[in-house]
Amino acid sequence: MPALGRFAVLCGVALLAACEGQFVDKADKTRDTGIDSKDLSELKSGIWIDPNGCDHWIVDDGLEGYMSQRLDAQGKPVCSGLAPPSTAVGGFQDGSAFTG
Repeated sequence: MPALGRFAVLCGVALLAACEGQFVDKADKTRDTGIDSKDLSELKSGIWIDPNGCDHWIVDDGLEGYMSQRLDAQGKPVCSGLAPPSTAVGGFQDGSAFTG
C-alpha cells in the first residue's frame, strides 16, 4: 500500500477512535446529549414572559437551550402575570456547568 494510502487509513482509524462513545440514541428525547449530557429531569427550568405577557418554560444548559410554551389543561397559553413582559425568572441557568 502506498504511503498516502496508509496515511489515509491511519487518519480514518484515529477519527473513529476519537468518536468512541459519541454515537448516542438520538431518538431518546429524555436525555440531553450535549457536552454535559444528563437526563432532562436534572435540568432546572425558569419562565420567560413573552411580549404578549404569556409564559414559556425555559432551560439554559450552557451551550444548549430549551423552550416550550406553558399551556393549561385545555391547551391554551398560560399568561400568569408573574413578571413584566420580555423578562425571565427562575433558576433556568442552574443546570449549566458553563455559567458562573
